Amino acid sequence: MKILAPFASDYFRLLQFLSLPLLVLIIGTLIVNAAQGESPKADAEIVASLDTEYQAAVERNDADTMVRILADDFVLVLGNGAVYTKSDLLNEVRSGSIVYEKQIEVDNSQKVRVWGDTAVVTAKLWIKGTRAGTAFDRKLWFSDTYVRTEKGWKYVFGQASISLPKEP
Repeated sequence: MKILAPFASDYFRLLQFLSLPLLVLIIGTLIVNAAQGESPKADAEIVASLDTEYQAAVERNDADTMVRILADDFVLVLGNGAVYTKSDLLNEVRSGSIVYEKQIEVDNSQKVRVWGDTAVVTAKLWIKGTRAGTAFDRKLWFSDTYVRTEKGWKYVFGQASISLPKEP
């Protein structure tokens, strides 16, 4: 044992010398991982919640929540070929021309898929209400695309199917 004693002080100096760079490396790795976002499962949960919040905001005609969630260059394409921008949707909400009784995802149909900084939500939607006094009641499928930005997840693109056939 006494033979190794002279080397012990060198060993401890080496540990002291390596501990600071090692600590910096570990902290740097943690910071980079945090900056890259959550795990795909956590991201999927965040986006699922955000999309549910968005559908509820549409149902209540809540323009403030919609502004927060929609990207500035947002586009929605409907099954009939109509195209709406963020401004179009907000103007419609603020005009009060549509009154929703229902705007909900049904049948536990929501599925979120995440690929890095992009997430796609698919679900069946039940919408019921009046537009300029004319009643509507239908179900459709939609796909909503979200992108992670410096300000968090933003809803950038939506596509809705034509109305599904009435269920018996």
